[in-house]
Amino acid sequence: MILKCIAVDDEPLALDIIADYVAKVPFLELVKRTESAIEAMQLVQEGNIDLVFLDIQMPELTGIQFLKIAGNKASYILTTAYSQYALESYDLNVSDYLLKPIAFDRFYKAVEKVRNQHQKQDNGTTVAAPAPEPIAAPTASPIQDFIFVKTEHKIQKIELDDILYIEGLKDYISIFTKNERVITLQNMKKMEETLPKGEFIRVHKSYIISVDKIESIERSRIAIAGKTIPVGDTYRDAFFKLIDSRNV
Repeated sequence: MILKCIAVDDEPLALDIIADYVAKVPFLELVKRTESAIEAMQLVQEGNIDLVFLDIQMPELTGIQFLKIAGNKASYILTTAYSQYALESYDLNVSDYLLKPIAFDRFYKAVEKVRNQHQKQDNGTTVAAPAPEPIAAPTASPIQDFIFVKTEHKIQKIELDDILYIEGLKDYISIFTKNERVITLQNMKKMEETLPKGEFIRVHKSYIISVDKIESIERSRIAIAGKTIPVGDTYRDAFFKLIDSRNV
């Protein structure tokens, strides 16, 4: 059985990743990749699509709105950086819910589930839509060792091990690595949610730090690579609780 699928995401890089993963799976055929939810809706309504990889936050239609309009003409795997939509998506009978960055093994497990579901339907067996896998935090994947960020002229890959700290400014953030400073239009909250917990921690409204790059802590000041970073009152308890857990 070959599942005809489309990938819908307003981020070209996310589409690249899904297309690369689909190409590795023999029973998947990528019919279309598109940044337009409207174009994707038209393809689904034509009835020739088996599986849709669907982002949630898109400008024309959100993924949730898309699901409510499209109905059950295809199976859906949601792909998103946000876990808060999981409960609502369960009510709409999605096949699975993948949190970005998506590991290939997790992707394969999700599409295998969809294939099994379609095979049972083809054999005349009535089955309920399988429950999506339990939602793990975006940091749960052990192979997440890099992030991609948009800069002015390109999308740049940054190894997590190279990050020293991140500074939030008004409309963008600066990622300070061992070798360079990378500026990207992003907000601190999303970056905080993306980075692995325990390896990175927010210590101030304007700073996220790499825990293993800490050189010293004096009162409420952290030294990293010649930079002194303050610990804000809001983040103090969580930070020192983490430090205490690693004391010997």
